[in-house]
Amino acid sequence: MISLLDYGAGNVRSLRNAIQALGFELTEIEHPSDILKAERLIFPGVGAFGAAMERLHQLGYVEPLKEYLAAGRPFLGICIGLQTLFEGSEESPGVAGLGLIPGLIRRFDDPSLSVPHMGWNGVRVERPSPLFADYEGEKFYFVHSYRAEPDARNADWRLATTDYGQPFLSAVSRGRVAAVQFHPEKSGAAGLKVLRHFLAGEEQSDLSPAALASAAGPTRFAKRIIACLDVRANDQGDLVVTKGDQYDVREKDEGGDVRNLGKPVELAQRYYEEGADEVTFLNITAFRDFPLDDQPMMEVLRRTSERVFVPLTIGGGIRAFTDGEGRHYAALDVAHAYFRSGADKVSIGSDAVETVLGVLARGGKDGGSSVEQIARVYGNQAVVISIDPRRVYVDSPAATRHVTVETATPGPHGERFCWFQCTVKGGREGRDLDVVELARCCEDLGAGEILVNSIDRDGSKAGFDLELIRAVRAAVRIPVIASSGAGRVEHFSEVFAATGVEAALAAGIFHRREVPIAAVKTHLQERGIETRA
Repeated sequence: MISLLDYGAGNVRSLRNAIQALGFELTEIEHPSDILKAERLIFPGVGAFGAAMERLHQLGYVEPLKEYLAAGRPFLGICIGLQTLFEGSEESPGVAGLGLIPGLIRRFDDPSLSVPHMGWNGVRVERPSPLFADYEGEKFYFVHSYRAEPDARNADWRLATTDYGQPFLSAVSRGRVAAVQFHPEKSGAAGLKVLRHFLAGEEQSDLSPAALASAAGPTRFAKRIIACLDVRANDQGDLVVTKGDQYDVREKDEGGDVRNLGKPVELAQRYYEEGADEVTFLNITAFRDFPLDDQPMMEVLRRTSERVFVPLTIGGGIRAFTDGEGRHYAALDVAHAYFRSGADKVSIGSDAVETVLGVLARGGKDGGSSVEQIARVYGNQAVVISIDPRRVYVDSPAATRHVTVETATPGPHGERFCWFQCTVKGGREGRDLDVVELARCCEDLGAGEILVNSIDRDGSKAGFDLELIRAVRAAVRIPVIASSGAGRVEHFSEVFAATGVEAALAAGIFHRREVPIAAVKTHLQERGIETRA
């Protein structure tokens, strides 16, 4: 009997779907006594170390879990499921972990690195293990700000390490107890192989030649290529994937129907099969008064997570609201519903702008914003800030209080400087806020990633706005995704080389097969830019 310990944090649906796709049946841990009845136990988790341990104590799971582990029974921890095996974490001082493995979990502290460590990286398998029986050097998906350090005290647990600034433990095992820092259910075919080996109860293995070769050198962190699907209802009420031209999604001909580029679930599956590293859904349909009533979009997530085993992000309407019957819902409630439907991250746009304006007006944060609430429960890595800026040209930096850049694309009257104004409501309204202010404040509030769109470049195929992206990349330490304007493969290598961003996102050129994802990755590899094969 394979049992899943779901303590209520994050997207566990994808793990359930992965296990079912591999042909195994799963039972749920519903009571502390169920832990000791399990034949094989899986403990996934995301978010803060302290919140995870607090929830385990509340549910009465800590003592039976310690007993299960002490007996050396089959166990697979994932992400926080690995970190809680240690004595404690710098993330939550004073909170004791399960204490099975000596050592503390520590934050990535190299100032040259973006944190969280978010994306695809390799592992260096250091001894035989059934988990990596047929490992061929593939990359796995990581998303974490804290890591387990290898040292002499935990040497007998050391199974695999990964490099991000310095080596950290990406897999541990002793006997039949094992844990991985990466997410196998979000790591495509390579991750599904790891899961299958555990589920099948395999106990003997030799290292493959590829695994032996990978153990000889450093692991390499990959740039991500993300496929974005703008989803909305068309005039007939069907959910379709569309694409805007400077955010206008209607055709230019007579009648002006919503541009229809395919069905969301089928298109997401196509991108997964073509090698997309992540899939992002932006919900732009008119549901935002009552986001939890948008059951079709949640169904899209549920169905997609049954077929797509890379990270899924959902944006649109992640905010507090009051429904037509006067019931109030926090942004955390909305995010929770999306996570339980299959999302790994939520993207916050207009609400982030209004939040930052409030923080600046008050002179500080108050803990009540959607960014703070979601990050506190689900972790920084679960919150993406989606910025929709437009250029505002000025004659000189002295003409505005905002952060300006000297631009190679002068304004309509020859202006040599511009600042990037944040907008709301799909770019329809501007605010007295620039992208640097927004990005820095959202990082301080707890966001884990910034998605930089561009109203000026949207649909242009003229290339990413490098001046805009450089300004945001220089302002924050969290990962940055470049978006808007890609028209050919060279635009991707250009943005990575010129700005140092961690990921690049495109939509229309992928939808219309003008630029295949495989062509982008081949081009990047030819330019010496690391990607996931």
